Amino acid sequence: MKRIIALGTAAVLAVAAMTGCSVKDGSGGGGGKGKKQITFLVFETPNQTPQVWDAAIKRVTDKYPDISVKKLVSPTQDRTAYAKQLLTSGQLPDVMIAVSPAGFAEAGNLYAWQPNELTDFSYPNNGAVNGKIYQLPANSQTIPVVYFNKGLFAKAGIATPPKTYGEMMADAAKLKAKGITPFVVGGGKDIHDALGPTFAGILGTDLYAKNPNWMHDRRAGKVKFAGPDYVKAAGKLADLASKGYIDKRMLSQDYAATQSAFLSGKGAMYAMGNWFAAAADDPRTKPSFDIGQFFWPSDDGKLAVPTFTGGGLLVNAHSKNLDAAKKFALAYQLDKTNLDASTKNDGLFPAIKGYTPPAGSGPVFKTGYDMFKRAESQNAVVPAFGFEAGDDGMLPGVADKWSTSMGDLVTGRKSAADVGNLLDSEWQKAS
Repeated sequence: MKRIIALGTAAVLAVAAMTGCSVKDGSGGGGGKGKKQITFLVFETPNQTPQVWDAAIKRVTDKYPDISVKKLVSPTQDRTAYAKQLLTSGQLPDVMIAVSPAGFAEAGNLYAWQPNELTDFSYPNNGAVNGKIYQLPANSQTIPVVYFNKGLFAKAGIATPPKTYGEMMADAAKLKAKGITPFVVGGGKDIHDALGPTFAGILGTDLYAKNPNWMHDRRAGKVKFAGPDYVKAAGKLADLASKGYIDKRMLSQDYAATQSAFLSGKGAMYAMGNWFAAAADDPRTKPSFDIGQFFWPSDDGKLAVPTFTGGGLLVNAHSKNLDAAKKFALAYQLDKTNLDASTKNDGLFPAIKGYTPPAGSGPVFKTGYDMFKRAESQNAVVPAFGFEAGDDGMLPGVADKWSTSMGDLVTGRKSAADVGNLLDSEWQKAS
């Protein structure tokens, strides 16, 4: 999910998060007689505005007038960290969206969805924690798609997108020779900064394409970060920087600045999750150039598409109105209008059986969606390294070290072997 947040609204969001606001007319957040009130933790971005959330919530409460919703807004884009703060103070919301279940689930703080409640979901077992589903597997996200500036490709004499990793490196060399930054990246401080999707592309084609169960094998102690496969992949990320295809100065950029840099033509390729399509299709942010797309290529050209399915709503197992919270979460997640809005506002691919996007979907979204469905039909989908959840992902705390290690690779502070050893050490601590 997008990590954009307007700096100037931080104080406003903090107040909103503390006070909340009801979307039920005249309810004042307290609910009327006979109503069951629940709290719902959300986040805001330029696309996920207060009005978007309010309308989505209202669609459900109109259907279930016995439910009243008090909306809480995370003061930062790190919803998981904020949810942990609320849990510590005894205020864990009844319903949350896009919060990692890790830690919450193991401690018994989240409701475990039953199989009969997940029959409408395409991947009902995705993101399990100790075999149980705590977060509705509502959306699929390809991480990354490589978006490219067709005008800059043409300027460098590149007629078609690359089909192999070697071709992509040759294209990067042509772009650099023309004074064009090949890859737009950012921060490396956070998983969603542009280094995360970039590295997920490398690891998807180099690690998961070879062994889709690699993370499960790591949990079982069968493989290590210091092993040859991971170290080779980490070396590729470092190599992009050493060759000058990644501008190290871009690491000072946050998510919003990184996206803006690509949209304003400051680089040719942008490896990002498919949610970027929302900004690319939005008339307010649509660039002046045409955007092309391809999936991160493997060495041999065999298709491997890193994908995460999950990111949906979670319910507090100790909610005073648990039935209302469950009813709201499922209704919110399965509402066709809400799903359509998620494709427009956040570029998501709803993982709901029988779902089809609205006819008016933007061209960048539609192209990416069609690419994903073809990859899905070819069984070319692999996990998106670093973005997995539950049993499919890293142990709690290790993902943060993985995020910062990317910056170390790009700046040369640590070698690929050093990073592998560091992550194994952190894994041992976490286990």
